[in-house]
Amino acid sequence: QVQLVESGGDSVQAGGSLRLSCAGSEYSYSSDAMAWFRQAPGKEREGVACIGGDGSRYADAVKGRFAISKDNDKSSLFLQMNNLIPEDTAMYYCARRDQYRCVLSADEYNYWGHGTQVTVSS
Repeated sequence: QVQLVESGGDSVQAGGSLRLSCAGSEYSYSSDAMAWFRQAPGKEREGVACIGGDGSRYADAVKGRFAISKDNDKSSLFLQMNNLIPEDTAMYYCARRDQYRCVLSADEYNYWGHGTQVTVSS
């Protein structure tokens, strides 16, 4: 059974940085697309960034501030978040799909972690 475990969430001030990590229980990351999503209270889950066999994609709101990367040897996914703003406050989720193409639609992902909380204060 695939398990994804996120870590790295914290409370920071605006302008700060965080690095989120996602550890997986199975080694198949070299071909599977993975992504970070986030969900703020009262809002729908939204795609933040994804990485797959066809490259990576970012939501407009985080372009230039966030960077997604993957370590296939350690079955890990990362999200480097810089210049954080209060609007980035949310629960962040790691997800994986059984396809190589990177997409930012939550419906396309098969496996999910339980999330890690990011809070940015002004």
